Amino acid sequence: MSIDLFGKQTKTTSPSKIQDAADLIIHYLENIGVTHVFGVPGGAIEPFYNGLARSTRRGGLQAVGACHESAAAYMADGYQRESGKLGVCVATSGPGATNLITGVACAHDNNIPMLVITGQPTIASFGKGALQEGACTGVNVIGMFRHCTKYNSLVSHIDQLETKLANAILRAHQSPQGPVHLSIPVDILRSPLAGKAELYDLNKQLALQNSACDEQGVAELLEELRSAHQPLFFIGSGTSEAIDKIMQLVELCDARFVTTPDAKGLINIRHKAYRGVFGLGGHSSAMYGIELNKSIAVAFGTGFGEFLSAGWNKALLNNKLIHVDASINHLLQTPMAKLHVQGPIAKICEKILDKLRLERGPVSDNNTNYFPKVNPMVVLEEPSKYQSNAIPIKPQRLMKELSENFPSSTRFVVDAGNSMMWAPHYLQPNNARKTHLSCEPNQLPFGERRNHSANWLRLTLNFAPMGWAIGAAVGVARANQSGPVVCITGDGSYLMSGQEITVAAREKLPVVFVILNDGVYGMVMHGQRLAGAEPIGFELPVIDFAKMAEAMGIANFTIKSPSDFEQLQQQQIANLSGPLLLDVRIDREEVPPMIMRLKSLGTAQQESMAS
Repeated sequence: MSIDLFGKQTKTTSPSKIQDAADLIIHYLENIGVTHVFGVPGGAIEPFYNGLARSTRRGGLQAVGACHESAAAYMADGYQRESGKLGVCVATSGPGATNLITGVACAHDNNIPMLVITGQPTIASFGKGALQEGACTGVNVIGMFRHCTKYNSLVSHIDQLETKLANAILRAHQSPQGPVHLSIPVDILRSPLAGKAELYDLNKQLALQNSACDEQGVAELLEELRSAHQPLFFIGSGTSEAIDKIMQLVELCDARFVTTPDAKGLINIRHKAYRGVFGLGGHSSAMYGIELNKSIAVAFGTGFGEFLSAGWNKALLNNKLIHVDASINHLLQTPMAKLHVQGPIAKICEKILDKLRLERGPVSDNNTNYFPKVNPMVVLEEPSKYQSNAIPIKPQRLMKELSENFPSSTRFVVDAGNSMMWAPHYLQPNNARKTHLSCEPNQLPFGERRNHSANWLRLTLNFAPMGWAIGAAVGVARANQSGPVVCITGDGSYLMSGQEITVAAREKLPVVFVILNDGVYGMVMHGQRLAGAEPIGFELPVIDFAKMAEAMGIANFTIKSPSDFEQLQQQQIANLSGPLLLDVRIDREEVPPMIMRLKSLGTAQQESMAS
């Protein structure tokens, strides 16, 4: 037994039972608290799966088999986001490895710590035309992964393995975080260790990583906040460990705040100081809040890519901006900022709070800062359609039904395409974040207890592959089955990756797959119309996805109108023992809030021509 980074005891391989290289890898994964490995088996990775089987028999790691390797990477991504633990995905050599690349690239652009292990033929066969060789004398897999990983190496001798493995795990967690890759020939994977393994305890090093704080920057930030009148806070998804402290700063500084689309799920959207989502699928109230802001704007834990910054909007990106982040890569995106403060955001906020509490008193612990139901300060586009009873169902109304028909423990995972504009804009789930700022999670009423870093809304915005949410939802549910996971995806994405629903069925995971079924690539169709482009290539076949699910033995339901939701039993939803598919026939003519995207593409000027 050992203690992992999260303070929990973990079962690890006894040093005396480490038979080969595979056992050594598994020992390290167990030691840092990893519980599941996602992948597709094959000949060149077989020794690793043998080690997994031995670990499973003694109550250790569990293997989760994906239908496609890219989905295995998405699952590892979702698992990491939900659990905070290292995501791990594995694949065999050749096409198994190349199939991983899209998922790994997505993790790279979204700073997801992930260990990627791929197999190779025997090292003695390199250069001889071995089946699926991925060395420099074949299809160079190492070269392919070089540009989407933080660490990337071929293990060419058993004596290299432990050092390279430790280096990879540490680098994955080092800011800026991201995926790392080890390519290991099959003969090395099954090799007995040449000598006694060092068995480094990486938990101690991981706990110390990224702990340095810019003390001068903190002091300057404190002075800026002291003198600011109603500053604006711009909260990103990198604040999960610090969100409660940031909300205390909101109170002490009388700040207004907006979120990026992927950070909406970190806050209570009923807070009176909240002005909505800024960026893709955002709210006009958030845009106005930034444009009318006369004070400083403090950005916490976010990059400033296209979807996060509303197409690099200069109302935010100017010399009033203060950028607080652990990632130097994020800070490099704001050279115009008034101040950069680098370091762990929670630590920075705690230092500021220590000073401001002494000067301004403690944070009040009551619910007077929250609206009882809907937040009137957040302005929805076309609010009448949010209430519409029209048939086919409006996507806006669908978001309302999803908000109201699922328990507060629900996690929403949203796919690329129109879904990632509808959901951040219109989803308003009930009681999704605790309101008691001074309470520890275990002191809260049962219905409000959540993981301290829980985010009820998961998106991928920097790479955004279609089908990501389908695999990621499986990974989220595998990490935490305390409530349902709702995957919001389109029919185009589901046709690409929908087979992964069988993984949720095999694992008995409570995932609800909500398919926005409109027979088109919606983002493409609406983008072409608004830009005055040629209407081409967006039509999809008409599919009855409920019948597809039925053929797989999976519970399903077809929704054509808002009243169809009345037949769904909330008690059944809250106690799912496996996946449920909702085939939702939406109105394809409804245009999502996508003008920002068109401006970034340089096509929004033609909007008037199309209308």
